[in-house]
Amino acid sequence: MTRTRTKPLLIVTGLTAAALALTGCAGSAAQKSSQGTGSNDGMIEQLTFPSDADATVGGLVNYNPLSPKPLTTRWLYEPLIVRNNLTCEETPWLATKATWEGATKLTLDIRDGVKWSDGKPFTAKDVAFTFNLGKQYPGADKAGVWNDAIGAPAKSVTAQGNQVVFEFTGNAAPKYDSIIRTQILPEHYYGSVGDPTKFVDKAPVFTGPFKVGSYNGRRLVLERRADYWQADKIKVKKLVLEGNYDASQAALKLRAGQLDAFYGEIPNPQKTFVDADPTKNHFYYAPNGITVLSGNDQKAPFNDAKFREAISYAMDKQAMSTKATYGIMKPASQTGLKLPSMENLLPEKYAGKDTVLPFDVAKANSLLDAAGYKKGPDGKRTNPDGSPLAVNFSVQAGFIDYQAMADVAAQGLNAAGVNTKITASAPDSVDGQKKTGDFQLVLEYLHGGCELAQNIGAKLNSKSMPTKTDIFPNVERYSDPATHKNLAGSTDKADQKKYVGELVDTMMTKYPVTSLIYAPARVIYRTDHAVGWPSEQNPYANPVDDALLVMTRLTAPN
Repeated sequence: MTRTRTKPLLIVTGLTAAALALTGCAGSAAQKSSQGTGSNDGMIEQLTFPSDADATVGGLVNYNPLSPKPLTTRWLYEPLIVRNNLTCEETPWLATKATWEGATKLTLDIRDGVKWSDGKPFTAKDVAFTFNLGKQYPGADKAGVWNDAIGAPAKSVTAQGNQVVFEFTGNAAPKYDSIIRTQILPEHYYGSVGDPTKFVDKAPVFTGPFKVGSYNGRRLVLERRADYWQADKIKVKKLVLEGNYDASQAALKLRAGQLDAFYGEIPNPQKTFVDADPTKNHFYYAPNGITVLSGNDQKAPFNDAKFREAISYAMDKQAMSTKATYGIMKPASQTGLKLPSMENLLPEKYAGKDTVLPFDVAKANSLLDAAGYKKGPDGKRTNPDGSPLAVNFSVQAGFIDYQAMADVAAQGLNAAGVNTKITASAPDSVDGQKKTGDFQLVLEYLHGGCELAQNIGAKLNSKSMPTKTDIFPNVERYSDPATHKNLAGSTDKADQKKYVGELVDTMMTKYPVTSLIYAPARVIYRTDHAVGWPSEQNPYANPVDDALLVMTRLTAPN
């Protein structure tokens, strides 16, 4: 699954939905006055966030985390371990420890004393059950435990006392991140529902910090669980999730105190939000991954590595940063690594070198000439066979950062003689193109997490291409058997550099995708009701992916 990005956020919804007309918005004056600033024990009366669900959900009630559109994605069902992909620090969650034996056996120690929301004990059997569902129903295998797309498939997943043991047929190191972030389901509830991907979960049984208070088809109210296994760390009494806001709506609601945090794109957050009240208004754009230019590498002209290399020099990354993120996010390294934080993994031949490809239209022109893409009297190039060269750039209508970047990219391509036009379509339509391969050029996301053989590897893995029903990381459909052999990864950090180095070399010499700018995981937030948010000074959590961890750090201001 690619959820990755923080994906570019749709103006009207925050992800991939249409606009939702709102009435009686959360954060009314009455609600605001009731929130207060908490008491001396740090308790917070209420926080208000946008909805986790996209607007197309309407009034459908479904809390199933395996559903494509659950009402909430993060507050009910919990993972095993939270791994901050900014620092790679791990926080034990439903599992207290993970131990590899070689790269073929993984043992998870399961936390004692956790109870499901219906009072039944949470055990290692629930964890084994969750993963074994994926063996019986492949659509539930979100971690890829039972397939060989990334790493070797499992032979067995068994509960042994308070441990869960994964036995694999070979090197399964790259599966680690996907395994530990899997949301665990209760066997006593989901064990009788058949195919869990088709189950409509209206009365959830979960381990998370909040329970469902009410839902009126628009506004989901979650209430603090006093019996939560780490309730002492949860200071928020009520969490209100409502609304799919565009940038201007979100900025207004944040400034008015009607939202406590927003995870989408607000143009120039410093000017539009922070400057209005710097003591209370803040934002943190963490480098989550890389926005990349992805051609369809199985169709001309993008099936030509020389063409892909040439156009990589026609990308004005600094202009993209300025227009899409107001200069907040930096131009990205072509290696696919988040630098400088991951520079220790660079192969020696790239160490100390600037691996951000410069904006150099003259070089792009020279490389295109040498590759046989001749420029005619009108300044437009042809393919090596003499046919007209024209590129259609598909971009999601309403993704304001992607649209800004696409405009700059198209300008660079046209300046190099590559006739390029932009077609803005509904996000679902662009997703459909990714699934079928019916596109020429799109913007995509390369995840920047800690399991690099999986993240860069999945982008280059021929077994990770999208299907007609699902979008997987290799949207560009890059295929190279030699590259596929380098995806094994390792549980040994010293070995990891070797595997990652081979993938980096592919990025730097074959240009399967072009790195543009680092993609942010955004949080734009207020501190009048809650303090303790992650920041550049204290990046203890990815603000989007690690929302549960963030919730354990929030407390009322003094």
